Amino acid sequence: MRKFSADYIFPVSSEPIKEGVIVTDDEGEILQMDRRENHDPTSLDIRKGVIVPGFVNTHCHLELSHMKSLVATGTGLIPFIQSVVQYRDFPMEQILDAIERADQEMYEGGIVAVGDISNKLDTAAQKERSKIRYYTFVEMFDLLQAHLTEPNFNDYKTVYDGQSTAHGNRKSVVPHAPYSVTPDLFRRVAKFNTEEDTTISIHNQETEHEDAFFLTKTGDLLKFYGGFNLSLDHFEPTGATSIHYAMQYMNPKQRTLFVHNTMTTVADMQAAQSWSDRVYWATCANANLYIENRLPNYKNFIENNARLTIGTDSLTSNWQLSVLEEMKAIARYQSYVDFETMLRWATLNGAEALGFEQDLGSIEVGKTPGLNLLDLKEDPTTAGQVRRIGADTKVEKLI
Repeated sequence: MRKFSADYIFPVSSEPIKEGVIVTDDEGEILQMDRRENHDPTSLDIRKGVIVPGFVNTHCHLELSHMKSLVATGTGLIPFIQSVVQYRDFPMEQILDAIERADQEMYEGGIVAVGDISNKLDTAAQKERSKIRYYTFVEMFDLLQAHLTEPNFNDYKTVYDGQSTAHGNRKSVVPHAPYSVTPDLFRRVAKFNTEEDTTISIHNQETEHEDAFFLTKTGDLLKFYGGFNLSLDHFEPTGATSIHYAMQYMNPKQRTLFVHNTMTTVADMQAAQSWSDRVYWATCANANLYIENRLPNYKNFIENNARLTIGTDSLTSNWQLSVLEEMKAIARYQSYVDFETMLRWATLNGAEALGFEQDLGSIEVGKTPGLNLLDLKEDPTTAGQVRRIGADTKVEKLI
């Protein structure tokens, strides 16, 4: 049995507890929530700062970890993707070593669960032995080419079959993005995922060129496909933004995780949340800055009661795989987002989006959410009521 106490406990699912106490068993299951005054101080592990649940990273590409620092920043999404394709051929030993180190980095940074995109089997062995729980999204695309639909589906089905669900891990097949998936492939993915207790991840509106492609068949996606000598003569613009195309073919009864959403408008958001009450939105702030030099407007999401989650994307598009660093980026550029709101994005919303909320995401009796200590300080200008993440904030993994 262990007893942790701090200046504040933030359970997320309930109000913060000043000088709270968390009692756990040796495996990290929460046995009791209490106050410090009810315990012998010598029995407590007392810390300065705040204790929060373990972080949930809802969007990562672990298999791209070997490309850290190779792709230039600020190029925009289309040149970024072209660079990723160029750099994917590496010795397997180097790829596997980078995957292992990236997994350990996330664990040490207080991340307890990850929604991870896989196009290959490179990460499967590491996920099976990892201390982190993974939801693997086996990502499918056919680049809007009908002749690629069936062979690509079969190839990625092999990747799906090779992903383990040991230790509470989960998996599903998912569409890559609206601009890279034909209606037929969307239908095959939907037919494959039969259970409603499934999360479907899809990249969404990361660049202005995506909506231009669907609205008027203009923008740099035409050049992108042309660069691979792929014809788009058959494609007709829909006259609506890309998210509407995706929603035609996805199951509103399943959890849907829209990822990036840099260009998502209020109208898009409202349309998606009217389409399904199981919609979540993953934001990857540092990756958006790395690739496009812009961020979503978080105010729009907050005002529309959107369930935001936090992802890191890959080491190809980020400087690190840290949920805390994502929170710092949001706090730096859109400081009106308060700490408790961001904390929910980083924990319980993410756990719900991945279907892990029975165990993770909040500090509650019976859960094993992991515990992180953040060295936040009270703001003296607000009588100690407001806490903010700063550039020097650190996280210590307690459990």
